[in-house]
Amino acid sequence: MAEVYDTENIFAKILRGELPCDKVYEDEHVLAFKDLYPKAPVHVLILPKRPYVSVTDFSQSASDAEIAAWIRAAGNVARELGVAEGGYRVLCNVGRDGHQEVAHLHMHLVGGRDLGGMIRREERQP
Repeated sequence: MAEVYDTENIFAKILRGELPCDKVYEDEHVLAFKDLYPKAPVHVLILPKRPYVSVTDFSQSASDAEIAAWIRAAGNVARELGVAEGGYRVLCNVGRDGHQEVAHLHMHLVGGRDLGGMIRREERQP
């Protein structure tokens, strides 16, 4: 089943200039801005400018240039915001079970402190 893009989602409105954002990076294919509800000292959302719903949609439909720009943006933002050396996390929530809140593909880049492990040791399988 094809994913349907909602042109009225908050990120679409930001991309159209209808809503403001605290921009930290922009190029031809990508916009990155500070998350309104940061979970760490550095918390940036990195999204492609074209209307993709998820990684699944993006990987199937985006151009090689868009895919490269999105990944390169993460490295650029990490360097510019000073978290590249100490470490950071990138995360994409996809779909209902992944708790994706806005149906426009976006990557969270989070850093600036120890983020802890992704899975607690007691939950790891041998």
